[in-house]
This record gives sequence, structure tokens and C-alpha cells, in this order.
Amino acid sequence: MGWSISIDPLFSLWSIAIAAGFCLTLLAIMFVLGLRGSTLRALTMAALLLALLNPIIRGETRNQFDDILLVVSDNSASQKIGTRSDQTAKALKTLRNKLAPYKNTIVRWVKADTAPSTANQGTRLFATINDALGDIPPERLAGVILITDGQVHDVPKNLGTLSLNAPIHTLLTGDKNKGDRRIIIERAPKFGIVGEEQSIVFKIEDLPSAAQSAADKSSTPTLVSVTTRRDGKIIDTQQVLTGESVEITLPIEHTGQIISEITVAASRNEISLRNNRAIITTQGVRDRLRVLLVSGEPHSGQRTWRNLLKADPAVDLVHFTILRPPEKQDGTPIKELSLIAFPTRELFSLKLNEFDLIIFDRYRRRGVLPLIYLANVADYVENGGAVLSAAGPSFASPLSLFRTPLSAILPAAPTGEVTEQPFRPQVTDVGRRHPVTRSLPGAQDKEQTWGRWFRLIDVEPTEGDVIMSGADDKPLMVLKRQGKGRVAQLLSDQAWLWSRGYDSGGPQVELLRRMAHWLMKEPDLEEEALVATQVGSDLKIERLTMKDTTAPISVSDPEGKISSLELTQVKPGQWSGIIKDATPGIYQLSDGDLSKAAIFGILDQKEFSDIRPSVEILRPVNEATGGKAFWLGKNIDLPAIRNIDAGRRMSGSGWLGIQKNNAYTITALKDIPLLSGLLALAAVLGLVSLMWYREGH
Repeated sequence: MGWSISIDPLFSLWSIAIAAGFCLTLLAIMFVLGLRGSTLRALTMAALLLALLNPIIRGETRNQFDDILLVVSDNSASQKIGTRSDQTAKALKTLRNKLAPYKNTIVRWVKADTAPSTANQGTRLFATINDALGDIPPERLAGVILITDGQVHDVPKNLGTLSLNAPIHTLLTGDKNKGDRRIIIERAPKFGIVGEEQSIVFKIEDLPSAAQSAADKSSTPTLVSVTTRRDGKIIDTQQVLTGESVEITLPIEHTGQIISEITVAASRNEISLRNNRAIITTQGVRDRLRVLLVSGEPHSGQRTWRNLLKADPAVDLVHFTILRPPEKQDGTPIKELSLIAFPTRELFSLKLNEFDLIIFDRYRRRGVLPLIYLANVADYVENGGAVLSAAGPSFASPLSLFRTPLSAILPAAPTGEVTEQPFRPQVTDVGRRHPVTRSLPGAQDKEQTWGRWFRLIDVEPTEGDVIMSGADDKPLMVLKRQGKGRVAQLLSDQAWLWSRGYDSGGPQVELLRRMAHWLMKEPDLEEEALVATQVGSDLKIERLTMKDTTAPISVSDPEGKISSLELTQVKPGQWSGIIKDATPGIYQLSDGDLSKAAIFGILDQKEFSDIRPSVEILRPVNEATGGKAFWLGKNIDLPAIRNIDAGRRMSGSGWLGIQKNNAYTITALKDIPLLSGLLALAAVLGLVSLMWYREGH
């Protein structure tokens, strides 16, 4: 129950004010003239005016509210550096014990996590605070306690927008005595053309610790060791000066994602190795893919190759079909035979190395290409080129392409037989592990239900991988690495049946596309590969291999901690493992044979632009609200907590205050008049009688 005195005037306040003014005027005249009984008359007028104001004693039945204290713990990525997570956990535990005696204060514990969609926006602590304050009445807020490393990226520029009438205190995690060395990438292109060079500009910075004074923050340049890796392999080590921009030039060697890694040696006072490594991802693209297609004769599947290659706008196709072999003589003038003469010398001697892929489609020896030119093609493969032989019946004849210098690179020799019977192409056990056929629709089935073909050239494989088979399990597709290049043999000329949808068809376009891209060394189609993929908050590691087993993966996390990850076979040639709740940053993966740098999260996160704990960022907020910042230290030294009345100082040396608001609502009122009607009348009459009595004597 709360008590107070108030008035309930019998007339309007203006009327009473006029009457009071009239009374004061009369009293002033009386006192000036020195009339007898002026004091008694003043008391009588005061009693009359007080009766008109009708004073009452008001009793309030109140419902007292508990104050609400908001404790926000920073759970962003930078809080996982070093012992900050442990400091936060211990601070929360200690804080619970210290706040337990305050029975009239409700504590709300809130975690500020970094959502994946806002990871590049840094730590958004005040967004979390605003959400938490949504259902807290301002008059009940006792204060806000932040447990953070101080690296907050959404501090309001206008502190008036906080609309808080309570203090904000900060409990700082991290080691204030440690500095940090970091790499800043100033320029790095996102794309590069294969065969050209990429220029990367970076700078090394040594940042002082939070405990250093302003006078100590200037540092002299230091010579440090910097190592550059490309796709996990060391390609350069050099000494550079801190604070100076350095440019390095790296070649673009292949298509697809190219990961360049720049690592700098740790300083003596390093807070974390996270900023000592920078990753630059570049997408290698070919300027144009140049393909030479030589068709030995017109046939039904010829348009299949042309349509496949012309469908890709990045492909420059040079296609020649031998319509008239040299032995055919009928007297037709040369100028009427063709518009363009077959430029054999230009294609197979002068410009051969400009092609990314050469396809021989049902080609047979007719003297059009001299053997010296076919020997050039064999050398072209040895030096890194790619050849695809799509065989027709002539491959089993004396005019076979195998009876040329190309026999040195072809993986299968013809037996001279041609099988002509219906069969359904099948993926072999090796093919189920090979990237060209592994994930084709239906490839993992024991019996494929693709459409039938009717012709197969019999061969004896000598080298390479047989990834598809035909009638009686005879080889249908054979792939081989030769020197620095690659060779493929398709031992049937009826792939076009799938494109026509015959007998339900099959994945003809995808199969031929993958085979062509494997020949041109697309990274996504490598037989041996280590792949890392972000899946939500987890990092998925895949090992693609042609082997039956695989070794555990050695994982070095962004903090440099090394662990071992066992993989489980998902399907033939594919093994997988998961790193749960991965820390954003750069991971180094290795199984002994392959190494890979993997990126988890966003590379240019504000979280890691500066990972030192900081008291300066939140200082304006603390000071504007009457709060204060305190370092937790190794021993988690929490300040004393005091319950302070609103309007008083809320922090001091070694203590922080939580505001006591005494908020309440009134549930009932009880009014007791001080001067009831009879009591007021009796008082006035008594004073008037006394005044008359005085006047009469």
C-alpha cells in the first residue's frame, strides 16, 4: 500500500485562485493599515480556501514489478578464438551466482549468434539487443551486460537511437596483451584465362595489442617470411616488409576453381594464426575451346558430334568430312568438288598445338593424312593434348587408324572382328568409380536399362580403364592417360541412337560431354580428387578415388589444430565424412597423396578483419549510458554487482550497477478526506466565532 496527499477541489481551480487572490489583497491592506485581528482573519480565510480545495489522503494498492536485466553473450566466430569461449562460459556461470541474491530482478540470458546470411556483416550485437528489448517495458529495464571480445560491427552512430534509460556494461574476453599479424589482400581478380597470368597484391600488417598505449602503436617495418601455395603446392617463398604492398604473379594453369594461399610466419606476440593465412579463389576459364573434328565419311551419327560441340558457345569447332578420297577419280573438275581444300599442313603441323581436343570420327586411312601428320598427333598427346577416337567398322579393317603412328597412344588394339547384335551399354565396375560415368543416371545399377546399340568393334585392351562394356562384356569405352595428355576410344558408331530416343534412349549428351571434358582435363572430372563442400553449419569432405580403400583425412582447422577424419564409403569410388559445426575459415586437408585448401564460410568476413579484443569500440555506448567495460582476464575477475536507485551513478572502480526502477501498477485506490464537509464547516465557524469574540473585547 502506498500513501499520498492530493486535492479534489469543490470548484474550479480558477475560481479558487481568484478567491485566494481577493483574500490576499484584503489581508495585505489590513496588515498595512495595522488593523486589529488581521492574523485571525488570515487563518479564517486560509481554512475556507483549504476547505474549497478539499484535500484528501489517497491510499494506493500497488502491484510491484521485478526489474529485468539483459545479459547478452557474444557467440560469433571471433569468440571461438583462443580461450574466449571458455572465458564466456565461466563468466556466465559466475554471473549466475552473483545475480542469484537479487530476487526482484529477472535475468534474461541471450546468445548473439552470427547467421550465415549476415556473416559478412560481422558481429551484430545491437540487432540482438533490439530484438530482446522488444517485449521489455523501458521502465523495467535494469541494464544490459555484454560478454564479448569488443569486436562489434553494428554500434549505432547516433546513440540516441538506443532509447535506453539503463546502463550498458561490457565484460571483455580475450587477451589484451597480445597483438596480431594479418594479411590484407588489396587486389585479386576473380577470373583468369588459362595460359595467362594472375596478379595479386597484398600487404602484411602487425597490429599492436589492446593494452599498448597510443605512443606504442607505431611500429617499424619488419622483414617476414611469406609462402605462396597454388592448389595446395608450395610455389614460392619470399621475404617481405610489413606495411608495404607486394605484388606477385601466378600462372592460370587449368580451368575451374584455383585456390591460391598466402601464408605469413607468426609474430612473437600472435593472438591467433587465423589472419596469417589468406585465400584467393580464382575461376580459371578458357578463352575459347578449340576442337578439331575429322569425320572419315558421312554417317548417321556425324551430326551428333557437331550438335554437341556447337551447342557450347565457348567452343570453336573446326570440322572436316572426307567426302571424296584420293582414289576416287571420275573426271569432275577440282573447282567443283569442294569450296575449301583440306588444309592438312596448317592443321596437323603448323597449328596442331592450338587445339584442345582432336576427334577422329570413323576415320580410316585413305592417304588424305600422311603418316607424318598422324605422328605429329601422337607427339601432341604426349605433350599434353587430347584425342578421341570414335570407331566405326573400318577400325577393324586393314585401313584401321590403329595401323598408323597413333597405335602408340591408343589403349586398345582391334582384333579384326565386328560384333553386330543388339546390346545395352553397361557401366563396368571400374566405370562406377570413374567420374565420367560414376554419376550418370542409372550408372550405379547392376543392369542398365538404356537403349540398345547394334554394333561393337572388338578390341584387346592393352592399357587404360574400360569404363563401359557392350555385348558379351566386350570393351565399349576405354580411357587412358598418355604422357601428359589423354586418349579415349569409343568402340561403336551408334551413340546417335540415344539422341534419337530409340528404345527409350540414354544419357548420350551427358556421356559425350563428360568424356570430352575429361580429355580436356576439367578439374571436376579428375579420377583422384579431394572435395570440400559447405553444408549448412557443417563441412563435408569427399574423397573421390579409383581405389577400393582410402586413408583418413588429416584436417588442420583455421586455428592450426590438427585432427583426423575417418571417411565412409557412400558408393563405389566416393568416400565421405562430416566436420560438424565447423569454424569459419581456411582448412588444410590431406590424405598423404592429395592436399587441398578448403574454405568454410565467407572469406572477407568482418569478423576476422581485426580479431584483437577491443575496449574502444563499445566505449561510447558504455559512457553514454553510465556503464563501464571490465576485462575478465584469465581468472575471470568479475566486478562487484550493486543494485542502485535510478538516477544515481551506475559504475565505478571494481563494480557495476544494475538499476533499481521500483516499477509498479495501481490495482486499487482508497481516498480519505482530510476536511469533510462538517469538519470544514466547524473549523470555519470556530475561527469566525473566535474572530467575533476578539472583536467584542
